[in-house]
Amino acid sequence: MICCYDICLNEDSLCMAAGIRDLLVMSGSRQRPHIKRPIWIIVLVSLVSIFLISAYVYPPRSSTACYIFSSRGCTMLEQPEPPPSRELSDNENIAQVVIKELLKAPPVQSKTPKIAFMFLTPGALPFEKLWDKFFHGHDERFSVYVHASSEKPVHASRYFVGRDIHSDKVAWGKISMLDAEKRLLAHALLDPDNQQFVLLSDSCVPLHNFDYVYNYLMYTNVSYIDCFEDPGPHGSGRYSEHMMPEVQKKDFRKGAQWFSMKRQHAIIIMADHLYYSKFKLYCKPNMDGRNCYADEHYLPTLFHMIDPGGIANWSVTHVDWSEGKWHPKVYRAHDVTFELLKSIASVDESVHVSSNEKKKVMVQPCLWNGMKRPCYLFARKFYPETLDRLMYLFSNYTRV
Repeated sequence: MICCYDICLNEDSLCMAAGIRDLLVMSGSRQRPHIKRPIWIIVLVSLVSIFLISAYVYPPRSSTACYIFSSRGCTMLEQPEPPPSRELSDNENIAQVVIKELLKAPPVQSKTPKIAFMFLTPGALPFEKLWDKFFHGHDERFSVYVHASSEKPVHASRYFVGRDIHSDKVAWGKISMLDAEKRLLAHALLDPDNQQFVLLSDSCVPLHNFDYVYNYLMYTNVSYIDCFEDPGPHGSGRYSEHMMPEVQKKDFRKGAQWFSMKRQHAIIIMADHLYYSKFKLYCKPNMDGRNCYADEHYLPTLFHMIDPGGIANWSVTHVDWSEGKWHPKVYRAHDVTFELLKSIASVDESVHVSSNEKKKVMVQPCLWNGMKRPCYLFARKFYPETLDRLMYLFSNYTRV
């Protein structure tokens, strides 16, 4: 036993096991010297002793062992209870119930599913002739809605005639921009065949032919809503604590307003009043020294909170912010070439840049049903003077 203590001073369990083994052997040899116990019994007793003593001294750390040994060793495995969550208001409970039920609802079945192309414009649409060429021959697979906020447009395409909706004034950066988007969605949702809803501006042009766009949108189950976390002054710096507790700063997101979304998400926007009201009241230009624009933050924040896995986190409408100005790069007639259009149409990674000093670049592949595909179906900002060049190149650059 002295040997055991010399060698195993810090290994109590092994020493005790060795001591028990020695006692068993010595006791057996003294009492029954004429009986020789088989060696395997001694080995077995020793192993069991070691196992039991070790389990007592060093409690088991697997959940399975907790069912075998005493609760003494399992108390260490219990997960701490999460702190109690705050009590939700009546309006929050109502909102969560409605949103959860809508997300669980199966999609509306339609024999002739359509894409609703919703144009948000101050007046005339300079690219109606180009869109006419894009829509031609696909009459049963799309619908058009035009929200003209400043003047009633004179239409150049039969697909746009009679498609103006009741409109209202829109001010850049104000909640009226978001109200116009909701107004377009409300009119488009009246047609049960509309399954996808695309918001476009007067400076948007198609990058692919109609079949490509239709299949891209109809055979995916996500909404293409731009969404990323920007810790800089043009992202989280626009957040107002007045949005608490329903909208917390950690959930505040940024993104382009130009979206494509499935019917389920469009209905949620119609149903939401709680979160919309927070942005209406507290996301304004020049409020508390901040310039917050609801059309850049409401949808990204809302869907990050309620259905983050249901959005792609990028927009299918391309725009070039590489010049680092308040407004994106514009395309003039001399800029429009076959190479430019094919280059934009083939981009397969989405890039976001933070607005803080670090200018962190965030890149993600554009995945369509798990496969890497081009990100963009449309592009902006094209000046009206580019129409003739676009018409001339359309058949070539939209060929798959």
